[in-house]
This record gives sequence, structure tokens and C-alpha cells, in this order.
Amino acid sequence: MIAMPGPKFGHRVPGKSPDPPAARQRIAAPPIDPEVPTGVTEQESTPADEIARLRAICLERMDATAVAKLSPDRLLDEIERLVSDLATEGHLQINGKEQRELASELVDDMIGLGPLQPLLLDDSINDIMVNGPNHTFVERGGKLVEVPVHFRDWAHLTGVCQRIAASVGRRVDEASPMVDARLKDGSRVNIILPPLSIRGPALSIRKFSKQAMDFDRLIAHGSMTHPIAQILEICARSRLNIIVSGGTGSGKTTMLNAMSRFIDPAERIITVEDVAELQLQQPDIVQLETRPESLEGKGQVTVRDLVRNALRMRPDRIVVGEVRGAEAFDMLQAMNTGHDGSMSTIHANTTRDALARIENMVEMSNMGLSSKAIRGQLVSAVNIIVQLERHRDGVRRLTQVTEISGIEGDTILMNDIFKFKLLGYAAGKILGRYEVSRIRPVFFEKLEYFELLTAWGEALDRGATEFSLFQPAA
Repeated sequence: MIAMPGPKFGHRVPGKSPDPPAARQRIAAPPIDPEVPTGVTEQESTPADEIARLRAICLERMDATAVAKLSPDRLLDEIERLVSDLATEGHLQINGKEQRELASELVDDMIGLGPLQPLLLDDSINDIMVNGPNHTFVERGGKLVEVPVHFRDWAHLTGVCQRIAASVGRRVDEASPMVDARLKDGSRVNIILPPLSIRGPALSIRKFSKQAMDFDRLIAHGSMTHPIAQILEICARSRLNIIVSGGTGSGKTTMLNAMSRFIDPAERIITVEDVAELQLQQPDIVQLETRPESLEGKGQVTVRDLVRNALRMRPDRIVVGEVRGAEAFDMLQAMNTGHDGSMSTIHANTTRDALARIENMVEMSNMGLSSKAIRGQLVSAVNIIVQLERHRDGVRRLTQVTEISGIEGDTILMNDIFKFKLLGYAAGKILGRYEVSRIRPVFFEKLEYFELLTAWGEALDRGATEFSLFQPAA
């Protein structure tokens, strides 16, 4: 029961026998006095004012200890009764539908994420972005739209942010105004509070897909063609080292998850991430996650620390969720020291830009390597770069599959196995086709070893003969 301070209401729910005295502590609030000032006069009162007034009284009277002991369904039932009792006692003009909506809102506020809870339950939404209490945007079908979701004020939004941080043992306030966290369902959250965020608390949620993404679904969504899917499957099965490159929200993690499905279940995989997002299906997996420093400036564990530790855990493959800094050097070392088939993602606009970014990151590691030495490491370590892009029609599309084929002087040689060529735009959809290179890959010996060289050639043949326009599904 929800215990509340003050004298009891004597209201009885129709059709039910009176509760025993001990159980009647569910409601213990004084009657709502219509004469108590609420910010508006009785004549000026509107339905919205009545709801706001009832919400405030419910929150004031709620016993947090009793609430914590109830299941969500039981809590909703109890709050619906409480709202009905208080509305009746205070002679508030609120109909049954509004009472139920208010009760559901209160439950979301107490044990969920307030106004965001319905958005989290909507499977058509991929991202949720809150820019202060009055502006909330979501991504549907690859496009951003504003939705009529509002918080009462800065304090309400801040409270939701702090609840998210507390759920993962972290703290967010003026002293520590930024945090990366993960919801119980795996969704990734970033929070930044004032004074760093000038227009109020900012909250970004990358929702965790409930359905495991595979190549069939990516093809159905218009992200690639069947021959490309076959080539990527061969790359994963042949233990090639793969970098997935793209901008924010281009689908890098989704692609990494899809390719990981072709890793041999007998292999031992170590994943390293800032916030765990990967959904690998193999049985022998160890997931490592970074830890930020405490308020005292101690205890930080970086991606680089975890990559180094992963090398001591007898991995067959190391999967780094995203390379952002000096850990790029350790990743290249892992790829060059027997951990074939390792994968990672990086933010870059093209496959050649991805190599330049990795080179710059290795230089950040302060290992004193020359540019020529770093490029030599890159050519030895990385076999394939997969480039992704979110186009203006909202489709996240694979635009390049590039082989690192060697080095000549100071220039790294690259071969675009598949490259998307834009042909036009019609009826709100991008039109184009993939150009295919038939050049023999430098890793053909690996393909022969895994008995996949013939399958590689057949996939390229099918890709080359697909002359029809490639258009995403509606």
C-alpha cells in the first residue's frame, strides 16, 4: 500500500468491502481544500491547472518506501485509486480518462523515465534527443522529427537524468555535469547539465535494438545488396581484420553486430567498449567496459587499458567498439600479433579518411613512430574498411568496401571492391548502383586457406551483373 502522512480519507471504492484498519494506510492525506491558493483563482482554473494541482498533491503525499515495495502493475492500481480519491475529495473537474493518464504519468515519473517512457517503448524510434524541458526530438526511419513530449521544468528533467546516472552507479550534477550511462535494456545514454548546457539539461538516448540485426534485415532496409552481404560474410569467416567507418548514426555498431554473427562459435572473443552496445551471439565472450574517474580524480579505466588487458586473456579475436584515441596503436598491435579477425569502428567520412584518422590516433600514443612506420603497421594490420553513410532519404547505406592492398612510397594503396555511385533522387529515394572491382585481393591466400576463394569470385560476379538501379525498400 502507498502510505501517506496525515489523517485518512474515508472514501470507499464502490463494490469493494472496506479495508481493515492496517491496510487503509494506502491513503492518508487531508482533504483537498478548494480555498488553498494554487497559483490561480477558482474562476480562472482550467483542466490543465486542475491536473497540475492534483499531480503536485499526489507527489507530496506519496510514501517513497511504500512505493518501492510495489510491482509496477500494483503501483499503477494504487495510484489510480489515490488520484480518484483525491480528485473526488477536492471536487476537481477531472474525468476518468485524465485521471488514468495522470496515474500512468506518475508511475513513469517514479519508476520509469517520466515523459520519455512511451518513447522508449516505441520500437519505431531509434534515437531520443532532449534539448531542455520543452524540446524533444526522435529519429524515425532515419529522419529527425520533433515530438510533443515536455517536462514540467528544468528540475523535472534533471531528476530524470540523475535517476538514470544513479541506476548505473554514477553521479551527474553541477560538480560532475557530464556522464555516459546505459539503461537496463542496454540503450546508451549521454547526459550534460547546466552550466555546460546553456538551455537546460540535454539528454541523448541511442536505443538498444530488441531484434538482433543481420544481413537479411539490412538488405531489406536498403542498406546493401546480396553480393555485398556475401563478401562481408566471407571477410568475417576468413578472419580478416575489419574497420567499420562512418559518421554519427550511420549504423556502425549495427554493421559490426551483423558481421559478428559469422564468427566461429568455437572462438574466444573479447569486446572493449566505452558503453556496452555489441550483441554478439557466440558462447565464449568477455565484455569489457571502461570506467570514468571518480570525483576525486581516481579509478579511471580507459579503452587503451582494457585493450592491453584483453591481450592477456587469450583472445582469438578482439572487438573494439570504437577507436577514438591512443588505443589505436594497441589495436594495430593486436591485429599484427596473431589476433586475426579483429574488428573495430571509427568515425570518418571515407575509407581513406579512416586510415588518416587511425594514423593520427597512433601518433597520439606517443610511441615515437614515424609516419612511414605507422603506415606500414596499418597496411600489415588492416585488411578491409567498410564505409557507411546516412543519406538524405534517411537510409543508412553501405557506400564502400575497400581493401588495403599495399604501400608505395608514403602512399597506402587501396582498392574499392564495392563503391556506391549516386545516380539520382526520385520520389524521396536515393537511386544508384554499386561499381565492382574484379582485382584479385592481396589476401587471396587466406581465402584459399578457408576454402572461400571460389565463393568470393562468385559474389563479385553477381555484384557486377546487377545492373538494375539500387533503390531502398519503402
